[in-house]
Amino acid sequence: MTAAEEWLDLVNERDEVVGRVTRGEAWARRLPVRVVNAFVVDSRGELWIPRRTLHKRTFPGCLDMSVGGHVESGEGYEAAFRRETREELNLDVDTVPWREIAAFSPHRTNFSSFMHVYEIRADTAPTYNPDDFSEAEWLTPGHLLRRIEGGDRAKGDLAELVRRCYGEHLP
Repeated sequence: MTAAEEWLDLVNERDEVVGRVTRGEAWARRLPVRVVNAFVVDSRGELWIPRRTLHKRTFPGCLDMSVGGHVESGEGYEAAFRRETREELNLDVDTVPWREIAAFSPHRTNFSSFMHVYEIRADTAPTYNPDDFSEAEWLTPGHLLRRIEGGDRAKGDLAELVRRCYGEHLP
């Protein structure tokens, strides 16, 4: 099955499941679905920010969240966070401190989907999946935002997500 054929839950304005839709159809028709994102944060407050591989269908070569992906049909937000972290970072979240830090609605934000955001605490860089990311670096939230404002290409929601979760006032 390709990513475009992956089944997702279609949700209403209250994030309640009202049906199923393929990922391709959801994005083509801009239908409300669920996603998860996470940031790996070290003890200095730096975010581990990867760069997407050039063969990614969307946002190739762009800066990205530490973890991100769709919540599959029938799956909960936390289960999707655990699965995506394992797939993208080869990391079992039961071995590190983590917490949910935010939840957003596309009806109250500019985000494209319902989104739950998690934070993973670690001082060592994860062993990322080379199919997902080509490189990564530790950046303060402020430095990351300055890089994006300076023209470094980034995934669509990255800057706004960092502003909402970590604020621009951080170093």
